[in-house]
Amino acid sequence: MARLLYSAIASLDGYTVDASGSFAWAVPSEEVHAFVNDRERTVGTYVYGRRMWEVMRYWASDDNGSDRSSVSADYRRIWQAADKVVVSSTLTEVDSPRTELVHDLGAAGLAQRKATSPADLGIGGPTLAAEAFRAGLVDEVSLYLHPVSVGGGTPALPRDATVALRLAEQHTFGDGVVFLRYLVDRP
Repeated sequence: MARLLYSAIASLDGYTVDASGSFAWAVPSEEVHAFVNDRERTVGTYVYGRRMWEVMRYWASDDNGSDRSSVSADYRRIWQAADKVVVSSTLTEVDSPRTELVHDLGAAGLAQRKATSPADLGIGGPTLAAEAFRAGLVDEVSLYLHPVSVGGGTPALPRDATVALRLAEQHTFGDGVVFLRYLVDRP
């Protein structure tokens, strides 16, 4: 069975975007981005909610001129090679290769994909991930904590679910970002 991996860039106070919806403070350094790339290589399918999809579809373009570095170009290749599932009740179509639009995946649908996937699944977007956490489907949590407090916004982890985590790895980067990888402890 594939693992369901949740990864988020977050402020030190636990938000993926600030109260105005901005994540400008979260742009990864080359060092952090290269580290993320290495982590993402095991993902065969990304599962996104609509808002996360709208951010991530930037990588769908074949315009390599928009990559600011070889690290960025590497991520573009990793992302384009994976399948994508976009969960949205408002979108009517998605316009990139290897991308499927579903209007309601639900816990049962996500569990089925996890059970039949030949490679890990990455779930992106804290709102969609919260549903997976509540259903007990997330296996691993990776947080990239930026040294900034934004005071509010969208929380990286669900506020209405208790999730027992066991620290598996940690790393500190030169720019002060801290990577924490946890395994989800199931009762």
